[in-house]
Amino acid sequence: MRLTTPLRHTLVAAAATAALLTAPGTATAAPRPAGISASALHPVAALSAERLATADLVAAAKWGTDSPIDDPAREQQVLDTVAALAEQAGADPDEVREVFRDQIEANKIVQRGLFRRWTAHPDQAPTSRPDLAVVRQTINRINTDLVTALAATAPERTTPVCRPELALAVLQVHHERHPDALHTRALVRSLASVCR
Repeated sequence: MRLTTPLRHTLVAAAATAALLTAPGTATAAPRPAGISASALHPVAALSAERLATADLVAAAKWGTDSPIDDPAREQQVLDTVAALAEQAGADPDEVREVFRDQIEANKIVQRGLFRRWTAHPDQAPTSRPDLAVVRQTINRINTDLVTALAATAPERTTPVCRPELALAVLQVHHERHPDALHTRALVRSLASVCR
């Protein structure tokens, strides 16, 4: 049987959801039928997906340059900034730092995947280079919104049903955005520390 791209994406999303549901300490719940309201964690998953979409631009900006994918100085700057934002929002700075470490690692998964793709298929490589400073402005805006969403969902993120709710949010975001397998895998990685 040959899998169509939409079916392949659905199977990847289902596998990603299963990974979220089977994480250690996870409670399970029956999935909601279609048409049921969005998970309380939908904003967190949606902002994580939006942040991951910037990885394509970051990769394109770095492609063919000496700029490495790993940038410890920039990563530390992001972690320090989101920790300060968390304090202002009344959220736990250490928890927010942990979530953003996952966000950064997920972003690097996408960048590395794109570099491998572009190396194997040079005809798919970007032909123009986005301005990384402009892309980082977008990332900074998303980071601020994500810290706000994490602060707002702190109670939901400590309940026994957090992982099933997060899995539902991932499915909803997958349905809305139709990410490929690389971005779906990275989305799951980006959310690893959301539930407490």
